[in-house]
Amino acid sequence: MGRAKTDHSPTSRSIVSRRLFHLFPTFGVGGSQVRLAQICNHFGNRYSHTIFATDGVYDALSLIGAHVPVAKYEAQIDKHRGLRNVPLYRRIVRQLHPAVVVTHNWGTIEWAFATRFTGVRHVHIEDGFGPDEATRQLPRRVLFRRVALGGARTTVVVPSRVLHDIATRIWRLDPRRVQLLPNGIDLKRFRQVDRAAARRAVQADREILIGTVASLRPEKNLSLLLDAFARLAKDPPTRLIVVGGGPELQRLQMRAEDLGIAARTLFFGHTATPERVMPAFDIFAMSSKTEQMPIGLLEAMACGLPVVATDVGDIAHMVAPENRPAIVAQGSPEALADALARFVRDRDLRAEVGARNLAKAAADYDQKLMFERYAALFG
Repeated sequence: MGRAKTDHSPTSRSIVSRRLFHLFPTFGVGGSQVRLAQICNHFGNRYSHTIFATDGVYDALSLIGAHVPVAKYEAQIDKHRGLRNVPLYRRIVRQLHPAVVVTHNWGTIEWAFATRFTGVRHVHIEDGFGPDEATRQLPRRVLFRRVALGGARTTVVVPSRVLHDIATRIWRLDPRRVQLLPNGIDLKRFRQVDRAAARRAVQADREILIGTVASLRPEKNLSLLLDAFARLAKDPPTRLIVVGGGPELQRLQMRAEDLGIAARTLFFGHTATPERVMPAFDIFAMSSKTEQMPIGLLEAMACGLPVVATDVGDIAHMVAPENRPAIVAQGSPEALADALARFVRDRDLRAEVGARNLAKAAADYDQKLMFERYAALFG
């Protein structure tokens, strides 16, 4: 049936009080995986963690410190069997007997359904949707979420107002069991980096740097950002920095060539330390088709950056009011380019809006508040 293979051993002899069983579609590096690593590292051995990724990818384990008791659950499961796996999932949950089962997003919905019948507390964390649900909810999925997440021992956690509305109004879940729990970040990480060193890391000269940090996947719609960047005037000189890796890399590089901006575009690749790169930026940009509460945006705000982004998820609510005119309708490279151009031309505007974003991040999105809420959630 499977087994838990320990990857880290706790350095303390303290008794670990609660075991959490986490189910992910993937444990590659992404927003929800980074958040779990933050939680693990903060609480140390207050919890033990068993993680199962349905695709067998566990790259984000490298973000969890050696002081945290964490194990991979190793099992050969044919995920294409869908609901036929429910009896197996139920046996696994009962075998592990965790204090809480934590499922993440649609890719683990069968686990959520199976957990309803085990008597174990269940937390389902919904961070957003893939391209197939970027613009509308699929009726079949709505119905199944309503059933799978409707158990009396299930709490649904969402990071954004948009998702809270979907969960309560469209999925028709009991509002008492849907918690709005915003993401948080370690603000100090982004305040203590030398900007000059960050600019050297991206080989910047005197250009105005427009940067983004994103997984290179279709829903991030980075072609739109490339199209917008190509529309900018060449005076003052600008450069685009794309931080992140993923399956879209080659296609985006070819698109930059076609647009004639390859020489002014740097595909930096993935980094586990964005705080060493993002302070180099003058402007942060996002062009996603779908987001809810992106951690990359919070990190940009913590760096004191102005933001240009498509109006998806909670982005317009996340940034400072002074930044909201630069949150534009998705799908329009002209609108994105105009918003970028305003910040490119006006250094004082960049500084003022960036400072307002930093103040809002400090007031609303410090990770200390997030940790307190997750401690209450997990018990």
